[in-house]
Amino acid sequence: MIFAIRTSLATISFVMVCRISIAQTLASFEVDLAKATSGIDVPASISLAELKIFPSSSFSLVEIKENKQVQVPYQINKTDNTISWMIQQTGDSRENHFYQLIKSAPGKFSEIIAEDKDGALTIIADNKTLLRYNHKTVYPPAGIDTNFKRSAFIHPLWTPHGQELTRIQPEDHYHHYGIWNPWTHTVFEKDTIDFWNIKGKTGTVRFAKFNLITNGPVYSEFEALHEHVVFKKDSSEKVALNELQKVRVYRPGAKSDYYIVDITSTLSCASKSPLLIVTYRYGGFGWRATEFWDKNNSEMLTSEGKTRDNTDGTKARWCIIQGSLPGNDSGGAVMMSHPANYNHPEPLRIWDKKANGGRGDVFANFAPTKDKDWLLEPGKSYVLKYRLVVFNGKFDAPKAEGAWQYFAAPVKVR
Repeated sequence: MIFAIRTSLATISFVMVCRISIAQTLASFEVDLAKATSGIDVPASISLAELKIFPSSSFSLVEIKENKQVQVPYQINKTDNTISWMIQQTGDSRENHFYQLIKSAPGKFSEIIAEDKDGALTIIADNKTLLRYNHKTVYPPAGIDTNFKRSAFIHPLWTPHGQELTRIQPEDHYHHYGIWNPWTHTVFEKDTIDFWNIKGKTGTVRFAKFNLITNGPVYSEFEALHEHVVFKKDSSEKVALNELQKVRVYRPGAKSDYYIVDITSTLSCASKSPLLIVTYRYGGFGWRATEFWDKNNSEMLTSEGKTRDNTDGTKARWCIIQGSLPGNDSGGAVMMSHPANYNHPEPLRIWDKKANGGRGDVFANFAPTKDKDWLLEPGKSYVLKYRLVVFNGKFDAPKAEGAWQYFAAPVKVR
């Protein structure tokens, strides 16, 4: 009975706010935040075709708050004809939000942009650098085997306060490249190929081209083609796997100590030959963390309540990795796996506190083939979706779970 009354009141409120500016309203809609958000902003989108609005139309997006229209930054994706925005959260609100598209010139808001310079694409918002994608081949330090060279990886990943959370080419693992996602044990055309441990030169992953780079007031996004290259025994090369990696970085709120990054990889065989990813203890979405962290100043927590020393080999929807940072600060990121991913909830490869001679360096990896083979067949596409919530301060389980819920199942727009 209580639920029915609340639903009725919400409907009545929605009808009332829709009448505020009926003369200039192009569309009205409602967003239902049915689950806890724990104060984390929620990405939202809706098809313009569903609203019967043409992308060329001039309009503003407003949220109705206390019978007032408050302009909201929005962004139109011309590829799928959707309008996207962020639902601002300041507490654990589960209230409905009411919006209108108003026939008027859109407001002016600062944008998050991708700047391409010196072989890298850097995402910048409000003069803060957030993420850098390296599309130019990066070579190891002088005197180190050049087979360790690599392109197509994210480094640095910065916190909102500007501290680096990633590391590349550490002396213990020159093949570690910030945030990157090669496969370790594979079979292609009867040969065993390792795209991860690139010193062996059986395979590597490299940047081929950008398919799109988009900027706007809500997000900056790019899609890059990665080629998973096999080095054949006759010294020739062959691309075994194509990966379309789309990275979307949402613009953080003016007073937010966090921001959201979505990384989506679409995998497809590059030839008529399949690629078998064989069960192995690591491979896939990896993060080699800042050298500032060790066993004494960092910690982990998974969706299943596991901590660093008992996490490796367990499965999880999300994993918080955080610790002390330079400047008497703290921060980290939450790694999230989407329910549609292969072998979800995904197995984790986590270094425990004994790693690297007892120093306890931090490495975390969603490894979907840690306990299960994966056959990729020609003519089919396979999608892996991950989300990072990058933050300063400290995250806890309710925050991580709230953010994951809205990654797993986007908000409903009516």
